[in-house]
This record gives sequence, C-alpha cells and structure tokens, in this order.
Amino acid sequence: MRSPSDRHAYPTHWEADVVLRDGGTAQIRPITPDDAQRLVSFYERVSDESKYYRFFAPYPRLSDRDVHRFTHHDYVDRVGLAAMVGDEFIATVRYDRIDGRGMSAAAPADEAEVAFLVQDAHQGRGVASALLEHIAAVARERDIRRFAAEVLPANTKMIKVFTDAGYTQKRSFEDGVVRLEFDLEPTDRSLAVMRAREQRAEARSVQRLLAPGSVAVIGTSRTPGGVGRTVLRNLLDGGFTGRVHAVNHAFPDDMAHLEPEGVPAHRSLRAIEEPVDLAVVAVPAERVPAVVAECGEHGVQGLVVLSAGYAESGSEGRDRQRDLVRQARSYGMRVIGPNAFGVSNTAEGVRLNASLSPRLPNPGRLGLFTQSGAIAIALLSGLHRRGAGLASLAGIAGISTFVSAGNRADVSGNDLLQYWYDDPRTDVVLMYLESIGNPRKFTRLARRTAAVKPVVVVKGARHTGSAPTGHAVPTTQIPDATVSDLLRQAGVIRVDTVTELADTGVLLASQPLPAGPRVAILGNSESLGLITYDACLTEGLRPLPPRDLTTAAAPDDFRRALAEALTDDACDAVVVTAIPWVGDGNAGPGDGDGSAEALAAAVREAAEVSGPGPAKPVAVVHLEIQELAEALAGTGGEPAPGTRRIPAYPAAERAVRALAEAVRYAHWRQEAAEPGRVPEYDDIDEAGAAADIQVLLAPADGTPADGTPGDGAGGGTGEATGVRTGDGAGGGTGEATGVRTGDGKGGGIGEATGSVPGDDAGLGVELSAADTQRLLARYGVSVLPALPAPDPDAAVRAAERLGFPVALKPTAAHLRHRADLGGVRLELGSETELRRAYAELTDYLGRPEELGLVVQRMAPRGVDTVVRAAIDPAAGAVLSFGLAGAPSELLGDTAHGLVPVTGRDAAELIRSIRTAPLLFGWRGSKPVDTAALEELLLRVSRLVDDQPEMVAVDLEPVVVAQQGLSVLGASARLAPPPPRTDLGPRHMPAY
Repeated sequence: MRSPSDRHAYPTHWEADVVLRDGGTAQIRPITPDDAQRLVSFYERVSDESKYYRFFAPYPRLSDRDVHRFTHHDYVDRVGLAAMVGDEFIATVRYDRIDGRGMSAAAPADEAEVAFLVQDAHQGRGVASALLEHIAAVARERDIRRFAAEVLPANTKMIKVFTDAGYTQKRSFEDGVVRLEFDLEPTDRSLAVMRAREQRAEARSVQRLLAPGSVAVIGTSRTPGGVGRTVLRNLLDGGFTGRVHAVNHAFPDDMAHLEPEGVPAHRSLRAIEEPVDLAVVAVPAERVPAVVAECGEHGVQGLVVLSAGYAESGSEGRDRQRDLVRQARSYGMRVIGPNAFGVSNTAEGVRLNASLSPRLPNPGRLGLFTQSGAIAIALLSGLHRRGAGLASLAGIAGISTFVSAGNRADVSGNDLLQYWYDDPRTDVVLMYLESIGNPRKFTRLARRTAAVKPVVVVKGARHTGSAPTGHAVPTTQIPDATVSDLLRQAGVIRVDTVTELADTGVLLASQPLPAGPRVAILGNSESLGLITYDACLTEGLRPLPPRDLTTAAAPDDFRRALAEALTDDACDAVVVTAIPWVGDGNAGPGDGDGSAEALAAAVREAAEVSGPGPAKPVAVVHLEIQELAEALAGTGGEPAPGTRRIPAYPAAERAVRALAEAVRYAHWRQEAAEPGRVPEYDDIDEAGAAADIQVLLAPADGTPADGTPGDGAGGGTGEATGVRTGDGAGGGTGEATGVRTGDGKGGGIGEATGSVPGDDAGLGVELSAADTQRLLARYGVSVLPALPAPDPDAAVRAAERLGFPVALKPTAAHLRHRADLGGVRLELGSETELRRAYAELTDYLGRPEELGLVVQRMAPRGVDTVVRAAIDPAAGAVLSFGLAGAPSELLGDTAHGLVPVTGRDAAELIRSIRTAPLLFGWRGSKPVDTAALEELLLRVSRLVDDQPEMVAVDLEPVVVAQQGLSVLGASARLAPPPPRTDLGPRHMPAY
C-alpha cells in the first residue's frame, strides 16, 4: 500500500515506465513511507565507495531518522523518486527546496538541491539520466526553476550525468567540492539529448528482441502441430544460429530432448541452466502470468506472446492485457503482442524466425512491421513471390527484420522506427498500421527516419472511427484526410493498399531516388506506352512522349534505347514497357526460350552504365511475361555481385504509382534537408495573452471574466462576423460560407459533435467576440469590427461610425455563413440603402432580435478563405486552411499541418489544396497576397503553440485581397490543455 505523505496526496501521474540504455525497463515512482524496508535493503546493496560519493564521508548504514527523512515527503518542497525493477529499488533521487543561503525553504523559493544514489550493479544503464529527466519535470511542476548539486571531483560518472543533460549550467569549485547549478527550463540541447537517449534505449530494446542468443518456446506440444511446436519447427528450419529450448510443464520428468527436432526439453524455464534471451509464449492466456513470472525470475530479456484471449476478446481481456504489460515491465522485459504473429531477423549471424510463417523471409533491405497476422501472411507471401534472390545475395523484395505485433500492448511501430532509424541493414521501412497509439511521437520519429530512409505506411481502420478492439490507444477526433496531411508533412509515404505498400517498397529499395518528375517511356508496344503515359499524367508526373520500339524490337534495341534515355538530361526516370512478342518464329520476350532473360540482362546492363550524373530509377511494366519479372529480380539465376535489380510490375498503373510516390518523397527529402524556421514577431505579446487566458479560465461557472456569457461563434450583439466582398472561390451570391469540420471530408477537429478537443471534463470557456479579438490582437491578428444593429436607427449609427459602404448581415446560428439564404446585403453606400436592406431582411427572415443583425465595414475584394487551429488530445495542435464555402465544405479541400508550422510549412499548406490556383491568378484574375496569408497562418500557429489552453480558434472568413487581408469573423475556445505526451521526461505508454 502507498500512503499519502506529509502534505499532499500521492502524485500518481509521476509514475512512469522507462526504457534504459541497455534496452531493459524500469519503473520510476515517488517514494512513500511504505518504502522504508525497500530503502534499507537498497542501501545495503550499494558499495561503500558509492555511499561515500553520496554523503562525502563513510556512511555504512542509514539511521532510523535517515529512513524517515528519505521516505516522508510533502511532494512540493521535498520529493524523492525511485527507479525499480521488480519489487526492489535500483536507484533513488531526491530534491529539497532551498533559499539563497542554501537552507531549507518553501515556495516561492525556486531553487532545490538534488542528489542521486544508484546501485553499483545498475550503474552504466542510464538510470541516473532517466531519473534526472523525471525529477526535473516534477520540480518544474512545483515551480522550482533551478537545481544545485554538490559532487566530489572523483565522482566523474555523476558529474557527467549533469553536464551531459543539456541544461544551461554554471560550475564552480570550492572546499574540495564541485558545485553545479543549472536551470531546469528545457533547451534545444536538453531536448535533443533526451530524444537521442530515448532513441538509443528503445532501439536497443528492440535489438534484444530481434537478435537473441537463445530462445525458449514455452508451450511446445509433445506431438507435431500446435502453435508452440510450429514456431519451434520454424526456428530450426530457418537456421537460427543460437540455442533453442522447448518448454512444457507436461513433458515427462525423464524427457531430455524433443524428437525428432533434437532440442533440449524442459518442464519449466527454471530447469534451463543457461541464460535465455527471448521467450516465445504459446500457452493459454490464463497460464501466461505464471510463465511471465518464471521468465522474469530467470532473467529473460523479452517476450513474444502468441497467446490470444486479451483485449481483442472484450473488457476482461483488456484487463488481462494491462496486467501482462505491468508484470513484464516490473521485471524489465519488453513484450511483443499479445496475439502476435511473431518476429524474424534474416541477418546471417542470427537467422531468427520466431513466427508462424513457415519460412524465414529471404534477406533484403526492407524492414516490415504489421499489426495484423493476416496482413503479415499476405505481405510475406507476396514479397516472396516478387522474387527475393538467393540466400547469398540480398533480393529485390527481401526482408531485413520483420515484426507482427498483434495487439501491440507494449512494443509498437514507434519502437521499430527507433530501431530502423540507424539500422544499416534496412533501407526502406514498410508498416501496416490499424492504430497509432502516440501520434505526436509517431510523426516526430517518422519525420526523423524519413529524412534518411523512406517510410511507407498503409493505415487500416480509416473509416470505422475506432481502433481495433485489441488496441488500447487514446481516441482521436481527427478525420482520416487530416491524418494523411500530417503523415505527408512528416515525410511518410502513405499508400492505400497492401499491394501498393509492396510495390512502392520494392522500387524504393532497389532504385535511386528520382531527381524530378520527368519520365521517359519506351517499349515494344505503342498502346502500353500510351497507357503508361496516361498513368503518369494521372499521378502528377511529367511524361515525355512514349518511344515505340515496335513489336520487332530485340533485347539490344531495348538496351540502346534505355541507355539513351538514362543519359538524357531531359528525364529523371524511365519506365520500360514490354509485351510478349508474337511473330513467325523469331525469339521474342516471354516465349520460354531464354529471351526474357536476355531482355532482363539488356535492361540491367543499360541501367548499370547510365553515364555521368546521378543515377536514375528504372521500372519495367510487362504484360504476361513472368519470366522477365523473375529474371529482373534475380531469381532466375545468380547475377554477378553488384548487379542492379530492376522492379517489374504487371500493370502500368502500379509501376507509375510507385514511381510517383518516389518522386514526391524525393522532393520532400530535398526540402527537409533545409528545414524551415518558425519566425519571431516583435509585436507578439505572449505574456499578455497568458495573463488574459488565466483570467478567462478562472471563473468556476465557465463565463468570461467580463461577465458576458460565452456565445459560441460570436452570436449576439458584439460579434465581428464575416462579409464576403469578392467573387473568389467562395462562390454563390454573397458571404463566404463556413467550413464545417470533423465530418470525414477532410475538415478539422471536434466540430461534428460540438465537442471540444481536450475538454472532456467540460471545463472550457467559449469566448465572447471581444475576448477573442483581444487575444488575437496580442498576436498581431486584427478582426474587422462589426457593430450590433437591433433596429434601423442603430444600424445607421453603426454605419456612420464605421463609414459607408457597409454590409448588413445576421449572426443567428442558423443563418451564419448562409449567404445562399439571401441573408446578406453588401455594398450599402447610403442611409437609404441601409434602411431598405434592413426592412427587407426583417420582412424575409424574421424579427431583428431573432436575427442578431450587425453592420460591418466593407473589406477590399479578394478570395474568401478559412483558417482554423484546434488541439486533438492524441495528435496535438493542428492548423487547417482552405477556401471558404463549397471547396472545403462540399469537397473537403482543406490542408492540415502540425503546430508549430514553419514558414515553409505555411507556404506548402496554402499551395497543397486543390483550389490553390484561385489564389495565384486563375483564368486571368489578379493573384492575391499569399505572403500576408502565410503570415496569418504563422501567427495563429504561434498562438496555439505558445498558449496550449487555446484549444480551438476559428477565423472565417479571411478575405485575402491583392494587398493585405481582412479577418471578418473569429471565435475561440479555452480549456485546460490536455497533457503533452511528447514533451517532458521520456516514458513508455502507461497501463
């Protein structure tokens, strides 16, 4: 039991599981009075030298007073954290708040003294670094801004922990002691250090699973068949280079080996007299806890749990799954599964096939991760058929490592991205995902990985609105189209089908990246060339006119034509098309007499000697010439070392789509090499906005501080509503209509149901127009004012104050942004016109008090757009942009980007929508001021990034003119921000 301490309740949210430097895991949690005996036992296992370094004097044992002091905390001024494996402490850290004289103090003192103690057996595992991250986060939460530590000069390991952390620090030496002082505000360097440590630790934890020295299959049946026996057979057939053990409690006592496999047989893991690195668990779910305990006590490093009966089976199974992860982590083990298909590693020194696949995949350069066993089977079989070369030669569709994680309760795609990022055997990452448990982290890791190697993703469960039942992940309100935009921004190649996943991966793994979109097409069929040409245009490529070699073309004709195309500066890639030759007996492609091999050799020869300049990708489209595909892949014989393999496709559309993805990825990678910058604006008042938000969120009844009720999008008398003044993309007859989002058409977040992202507790505040405008003004965003017009005389006074010409429009919710209903009157240049319009609207639409009429000064003509930002609890802040009205509402033509956006991101956001030409002078119109629009996007991005309580901002419409822009309507909502899972100390997903 954990008892509350002196002043505050036990802070459960400080608990975390972490991956250590060697790939093992530990739990970090606050120390409580109940930990007294654990602390004493821990201290007894610490060497005298480490005790001396901690207390600067011999200190063989802790007194009762020491134990009380180190286990009783108020969790504000005195805090202690422990790192645990199993039920034992392996390290501790504590801070004590001090004043300027170094004496114990309470808030508002903002400095604390910090001290560590790490058990000698666990030194060098990165435990102290992980504890420093967590204690620093706790201190910042308690308004402590600076740590001080005194360290003996000989304690170089601890000095290194502090100096390597990346914080701004000051170092001094006095009375034989090194004094370190460092600010706890995260810096770019401290974040980089933390993420580099995270990558190394998580990559190492995956490597321990994929390259074990010994494997135990627990649940191996005595008779052939069954899951356990199948995996054991697959391990042996794959040529695993390590030791294999069969474990089953039902084996007879005198059974030493399992036959005919001849592997050692054991009734329990305890009977194995050597270390076991990986355990494959294939027992019924109810027996798994006992197996996990046995594995943990034996020192097993990781588990592959094939057993079903977990979260995919309902609420009881979900509880069982949580218990599995908690139990495994308590022993420092990672888990693949449960309900997993297994793992494979084709490295010659490993040859691991701990999976249900009957064969070890052929070696190659593709890293493959799936969350589905069925998809795993399909992908492995398909890649095998594509041709994988000989065992001694990496194949065109070969695998480096493969993980099918099932319910992905612990090890997920994020962990594999960490591993593949710097894995020299993996050139392309392929992933089938049905859920993304931590989207912020996934996009961060994917962006970093995509900068050095392609990441290709198929996302299942796109339209169901929920993750598969076995996946315990945070819910997200982001539509699928928004997910696509965010993945594209991170450099991820998203494809729609498993076939496209393989097609794209094979091309990227075997061909250089294209320098541009220009494609040469050549072949022996004019018709197939034209089909390829059309496919290129469909995919946004720039094909050159196809070159028809005629049906009489011989392999030498293909070789010469391809060589010419590859040396042509006017093309960036080449597609070779081939059909079976039909003639009077002369050899042609695909007639079974070796001509396909000859054509493949000619194509490879031309590709290998492509001349000066960067290499260009080559793809082959063939119709019914399977021998050609096999020869190009290298399966028809063993080519000479260094032979270039060429991907072949049975349809032009498949080849061109894969090539188009490579072109887009190459462009992203070129842009990512020079990352954009988040600009600074001198007129932004970040502190003033924060103070306003604190006041606005303070009232318990949810009303704004000025006492006016929150009125949604600005209904009532004070709203600055939008008036369409131009004839741009908004279409229709008047005002730019709104972009309703969250409807699965590519919109933003949280509006379909009226819910507010990150505000599940209903603590949000819908701001009045005045409060919204004041906050936006803090960030240099001005809203064109609108004045209430409850009667004709008030409308005239408002117009005289604003200046004619004006617009008259309703603000009632059912009429807002509905110019199609005739509720907007524009260009009213006189009192007479205004009174006439007022009478018409009230006669046509209802009483003034029902309409909420306002008067607004006319803005310069332009194109109506909409800018939104909202926070999703899982993905974070997302900025959205589109043209107002039908383009975004009806067609879903909206672009999205993760906040903070850079200058380059903002420019790309504007240009990525399909209706972007309307902004740049479509059909002779004048281009509008996109520079001003980019600046608006950047300012809104800064607002929601600086002020996480700003959970939703809506600017609609924003009229972009030839010079400048006008924000005609704005609404905003505040709420306590959702927790940021991608910031602060590193930790594993909580269970």
